[in-house]
Amino acid sequence: MSLQYQQDVPTDTEAEERRSEVAYPVFPRMTVVLIGCYAAVFAAQAIIGINRSVLLAGEYKDIILSGHEIWRILTGTALHGGIAHILFNSYAFYSFGRLIEMLSNRWHLAVVFLLAAISGSILSLMISPHGISVGASGGIVGLVGYLTVYSFKRREFISASFRNNLIFNIGFILFYGFVLVPAVDNFAHIGGLVMGAVYGLIQVPGDGNVDPRKGSPIVEAAGIASIGIYAAICVFAILVILQQI
Repeated sequence: MSLQYQQDVPTDTEAEERRSEVAYPVFPRMTVVLIGCYAAVFAAQAIIGINRSVLLAGEYKDIILSGHEIWRILTGTALHGGIAHILFNSYAFYSFGRLIEMLSNRWHLAVVFLLAAISGSILSLMISPHGISVGASGGIVGLVGYLTVYSFKRREFISASFRNNLIFNIGFILFYGFVLVPAVDNFAHIGGLVMGAVYGLIQVPGDGNVDPRKGSPIVEAAGIASIGIYAAICVFAILVILQQI
């Protein structure tokens, strides 16, 4: 899966004050924290062995549908299938996560990622009910869905080239999974993409006079809760992998 990232966010040059909305420099600390969570899980995977860890805590669909170990729907989002898998996902996460933290309130990042990751796991389970799925890519593709909606709802601040780049990414993700590498969990990607887009439709203000970076205590609480929940999922996954529970 190729997620192309445009380093300089294109802006409308007609008004200098508009430029500041998308050029807001920020260290993407929410992105780094979330990457750190599943990186810790991967360290545990490396200790015990990738294949064994996937069997222990991956989204083993046949087991889940038998009514056992429902928690695998969650822990599967924290595991990865190898070093290339986690490195690529982390690069994509950092790239798109950084954009969301610049363009929107950073707490939305955690909410979008968690909801998209879980939605991707559930859709994958429903439509492709066999095999084992692992990876945070459902949540990451959710970020792409959110950014795409953002680019349309804030079109007066975002250039068409940036918007087209996001659409290209979505097309390539689907083409890569359905045509080039059928082993990719396409339905996890689609579930995450749809959830991210729906969240964007609800949350991103269409009014150009409203700054999307402004949050509220409710938004902050939701973001903190989302990070806490994902961190707890990762801790639980580590304990399962290391067979401590």
